[in-house]
Amino acid sequence: MKALTVERIGLCGPGLLSWTAGRETLAGGRPYAPDPLPAIAAALLPANERRRVTATIKLALHAAQEAVGPASAAASDEGPAAALPTVFVSSGGDSEVLDKICAALTLPDRAVSPVHFHQSVHNTPSGYWSIATGCRRPSTSLSAYDGSFGHGLLEAAALAWAEATPVLLVAYDLPLPFPLSDRRRIVAPFAVALLLNPHPAGGLATLRLAPAADAPASQLTDPELERLRAGNPAARALPLLRAIARQTAESILLVERGRGIRVEVEPA
Repeated sequence: MKALTVERIGLCGPGLLSWTAGRETLAGGRPYAPDPLPAIAAALLPANERRRVTATIKLALHAAQEAVGPASAAASDEGPAAALPTVFVSSGGDSEVLDKICAALTLPDRAVSPVHFHQSVHNTPSGYWSIATGCRRPSTSLSAYDGSFGHGLLEAAALAWAEATPVLLVAYDLPLPFPLSDRRRIVAPFAVALLLNPHPAGGLATLRLAPAADAPASQLTDPELERLRAGNPAARALPLLRAIARQTAESILLVERGRGIRVEVEPA
């Protein structure tokens, strides 16, 4: 199996405000406390764009920025972030915007906000990342329901191997507003970003991906972390992040509807 190096990680979720802060918790060094997320600012964006972005965009950009480093993410044609192809993954996109558009369509004049209209497309976070970093490299935005993280990892790996270049993977999902939440429940906001390099480069861990037979997905022993993993499609990454944090060799199964992806993790 071909290998990928995980160079850097970005993380944002309840009780896991960053990879730097959350790594010890995932490694088992301290108890997990699912504290609510504080307000997140899209600090990378120019002021005009910053005023218009939604919670979904802020969450995705926050994790992406940590994965490339604050200085590297600054908009520049020469900066490292500007040279990275990207894969953005979300099971449902920006439900806040969808809810506002649907509500507007019930009114007599059906006055849909132009800002909401342009934010309704699935690749909006990718577009704002491009504005923030000056990146003009290829970007893919995809959704695969509860299997979105696993399929995003496959997409990013294929791109990295095909183009022989590092790729930034960003996965994110937030709870849906009512009444959408009656049909699709996501328990808490969560985002993760992985900077993946197809060349051996030290980094945090080495990953090898392969198809897997129908088997249960990897789970977590901590009940609150497992609730987050099972309740947010982006948080399906947590068993993988735990293995990297512990610096242990593990075989992680990412499964959706019986189609398994096995990730072999080797410590750095």
